[in-house]
Amino acid sequence: MTIMKNFSAVAAITTIALAAHAAPTDSVPTAGTLVVVPAFGEVKHVNDQVVVTLAIEEQDKDKAAAASRVNTKMKQGLEIVKKEDPQASLKTQGYYTYPVYPEERMLPNGQPVKQRMPTAWRVGQYLEVTTTNLDKLPKTVAAAQKILTLNSINFGLTPETTKKLDDQRIAATYKNLNERITSIANAMGRKVGDAVLDTVDFEGSGNYAQREQAYAPAPMAMRMKAADAVEVAEPSFEPGETTLQMQLVGKVRFK
Repeated sequence: MTIMKNFSAVAAITTIALAAHAAPTDSVPTAGTLVVVPAFGEVKHVNDQVVVTLAIEEQDKDKAAAASRVNTKMKQGLEIVKKEDPQASLKTQGYYTYPVYPEERMLPNGQPVKQRMPTAWRVGQYLEVTTTNLDKLPKTVAAAQKILTLNSINFGLTPETTKKLDDQRIAATYKNLNERITSIANAMGRKVGDAVLDTVDFEGSGNYAQREQAYAPAPMAMRMKAADAVEVAEPSFEPGETTLQMQLVGKVRFK
């Protein structure tokens, strides 16, 4: 009988010890903890503005003749664009004049000719067209291509649309911050009410801002010929959409 009592006592002690060993340890105290929480938000919108770059280039042995043709055709191109899209904003830019040299010739002694005279001149100019009339864009470009060449086209958002979307972008990012704070509080075994938002950094460090891409006219690597009075089929354009993103960093302190 005594042996059975002792065995039962030992078994009970062993069970308690094993239970204590298996029980989870207390979590690390989180009172006063400062948590850095990154958040992200984005909004999308169909593009409602386009920047089209048109160009003209002429080449001639006579620099003045090449410049004269460029000036005449650019004027004609301007008139066409103004007629097709009166509301468009136009800006001429990038006027250039380059000499064209012959291939380098070698002297009998193997040395290149030091002085080379230009055999022709390349003269050109760009025209930047900014418009919101996207429905008529194919017709406008096709009409301009009778004289000028299409150098680049970039769709985007008007300043008014961008400003309107900025409010939505901030709201979406702040909402994501609150959602993340809730998830972190749950993971830490804390109530959301115990969290106090200490700091919100809206791109304050400068590392989060999405830089606007600057579009420069692509250089014309070869001579561009524009045939007058030749009908050009309308090109096809898809404006697409723009995604505006924002990141912020919030600092949350738990009571």
